[in-house]
Amino acid sequence: MATYKLAAIFRNPTNYDEFLLVKQNPPPKYDDQEYDSYVDSDLWDLPSAKLSSLSNASTQVVLKGADACSQKLNLCKFDLNSALAEVLEQVGLGSVSDIEWKFLKFVEEPNFGPGFTIETVYVTGDLVGTVKDHCQWSCKETCFNLLLHAKPGGDRIGPLAVNGPLKDSLQHDLLKLPPTLHCQEYPPGVNIIPMGSRTAKPYHTTNLIIFAPGNIPVNYEGSHFVAQGDAMIVDPGCRSEFNKELAEIVAALPQKLLVFVTHHHRDHVDGLAAVQKSNPKACLVAHEKTMDRIKKDDWSSDYAIVSGTEEICIGGERLRIIFAPGHTDGHLALLHVSTNSLIVGDHCVGQGSALLDISSGGNMSDYFQTTYKFMDLSPNALISMHGRTNLWPKHMLCGYLKNRRNREDTILKAIKAGANTLFDIVAYTYADVDRSIWVHAASNVRLHVDHLDHHKKLPKDFSLENFNNSISQFTIQVGIFCEEVSVDLQRAFFLKVDLWILRKLHKCAFRGCYVSWCCNCFRCRYAVLCPKQ
Repeated sequence: MATYKLAAIFRNPTNYDEFLLVKQNPPPKYDDQEYDSYVDSDLWDLPSAKLSSLSNASTQVVLKGADACSQKLNLCKFDLNSALAEVLEQVGLGSVSDIEWKFLKFVEEPNFGPGFTIETVYVTGDLVGTVKDHCQWSCKETCFNLLLHAKPGGDRIGPLAVNGPLKDSLQHDLLKLPPTLHCQEYPPGVNIIPMGSRTAKPYHTTNLIIFAPGNIPVNYEGSHFVAQGDAMIVDPGCRSEFNKELAEIVAALPQKLLVFVTHHHRDHVDGLAAVQKSNPKACLVAHEKTMDRIKKDDWSSDYAIVSGTEEICIGGERLRIIFAPGHTDGHLALLHVSTNSLIVGDHCVGQGSALLDISSGGNMSDYFQTTYKFMDLSPNALISMHGRTNLWPKHMLCGYLKNRRNREDTILKAIKAGANTLFDIVAYTYADVDRSIWVHAASNVRLHVDHLDHHKKLPKDFSLENFNNSISQFTIQVGIFCEEVSVDLQRAFFLKVDLWILRKLHKCAFRGCYVSWCCNCFRCRYAVLCPKQ
């Protein structure tokens, strides 16, 4: 399934190298002085509109070359008239009927999930007339200058323009990819391929990111870089059934390859062994705490330990490593300097928010500090490892701060109302959420309580000792685990539950389920699994 969009490339009849860009509307403000003080810079992109399906056939505008799209999409079944009228309104021309429209191409988005993919129909037409003030004529040279020499706070160019008039000049076609994989190159030079992984719902993929600038001779001698290479991949975390495709990608890249991992979770490192087998000379780059949690069977080749203050050079391009704890205590981010785009690992996700891993040093105070650090960088785009690239970084990061603070306020309200156990606080805070989600919530509640304690906001009569003692009783009070709960979340939650408790749980007569335990592959911690029989 997909949703459809129409993007219009208006050509300047007096200078056919120019096309029209429209300043995009930012997301709504939060009506909060602090959050609204963080403002993303102007984003310019092609005028576009939703392409809706028609229930009945109607007279449509003539679109030359539409037959070229027929194998992918039957445009006769979509309301071209309304979509074209909307893009004309965006540029200030109202209903102009004398434009000769031509079909250019149909672009399918990779399946980032969890919702529908967005597929775009590009059309072109010559534009005569005066456009609105929020429109401007641009050309490839100007756009690439803004994209590849990006400055924090400077004007930005959106993905519709990159995948439209700028597409022929991108490096994406230089990559030799298996036909089963779909790549998006945005910003230019940053290639993103969602690959099936053992990640948590609602996602089902982890974004593999590839930097392969091409055959650019670079003299690395005497440089200050912690690691250098001709290409780099980030977070190869695909499931084993995709190892063949991953190996093909690696084999097509230069031998001087770096492998950067943001953190140790399985959906970010599951493909390491396949990478090492395909290129034994590759060098792994990771934080020390991440390396300690990666199994020797997954990686035994060369590696470089980093702390988050270093730089990497890939084919002449600089990438700055940023220490970004919060999700885990060894979590790293990566800033692509030329495009000012920030790869944030699991600090952000395309939809919703990521769970902080309490079993691997996840920390709410660190998370807040990292979020502010990211905003101070003023990135042009946020690239998470799950979901689409976000084009409004500061707005998204402020949303994370707002949501977590609101949740923390609710937790504090629950405590002041008399909730003193993990179950009581979760039940109060997530009363409107299905119980199968409560185990997800429990880890974050524990981290929020730690954060409140760190800032001395807990009531004096609240006993942390009693709260911590209540953790082992949480599952009994919840009543049952659902099979939807991921193993990683269960491992994280039961880090402090000892073997004696697990044996007691094993004897509990949970109807229709059983309890078992297993050793965590990264650290000797316990997990509880309760599949239905």
